[in-house]
Amino acid sequence: MVHVTAIQQVLAVISGVIVGFSLGLIGGGGSIMAVPLLLYFVGIHDPHLVIGTTALAVAVNSYLNLIPHWRSGNVKWGAAIGFAIPGAVGAFIGSSIGKIVNGKDLLFLFALLMIVVAILMLKPKKGESTTTSFHWTHKMLLRVIPAGLLVGFVSGFFGIGGGFLIVPGLIMSTGMPMIYAIGSSLFSVGTFGLTTAINYAFSGLVLWLVVVEYVGGGIIGGVLGTRLANQLSKQKRLLNFVFSGVVIIVGIYMLTLNA
Repeated sequence: MVHVTAIQQVLAVISGVIVGFSLGLIGGGGSIMAVPLLLYFVGIHDPHLVIGTTALAVAVNSYLNLIPHWRSGNVKWGAAIGFAIPGAVGAFIGSSIGKIVNGKDLLFLFALLMIVVAILMLKPKKGESTTTSFHWTHKMLLRVIPAGLLVGFVSGFFGIGGGFLIVPGLIMSTGMPMIYAIGSSLFSVGTFGLTTAINYAFSGLVLWLVVVEYVGGGIIGGVLGTRLANQLSKQKRLLNFVFSGVVIIVGIYMLTLNA
């Protein structure tokens, strides 16, 4: 078992604050920094241990963020559950494969994913639809199940929440408005992360205390980031550019280390 020093525990809390702050400030994509922070800032050098730990931390934060969306009526449970169940199967398969992939190879692929996510964040978003009409039908399962299975596999393989894939996956498979896709996606993010974490935990690849520290820091950072986001709403495009630039730089750094 890896021994985590007192300094590393403090750094884990700070890392949680950074991840929570970025999520609160710019929204989706912020949690992509959870793995490199734990690897290079906190200094936990086992890639599989890092992925198992961050998967659980992301899952807990997602379930916590699901509550206000549920209260606001933004969670469409038929679509959310229909996407999450096959996605959990995909996450289990993906995480099982991820556990046996060489650590350097896994980090190299993760770095490529970081760069892809950053580029997607740079693309201008189309105007969000103001309509709130949506009716769930069982016929949608024909599209929802394969979409959930595929996204869940990617999420489990890399140990990420996958919200940047789940939201468009829900929109394309059900036609629901963006606000419902965001709210409903949090159930899948939490479920995929929890499935991955449980799979890794059975192999002893979760640092439980670090999870608590990450989540605690993430709550604090999320509050601070959300407050600042309200003040800098007009500069959100610039913030996306800055954050994406940081993610690309970190991704390139990880590529060079793990090539």
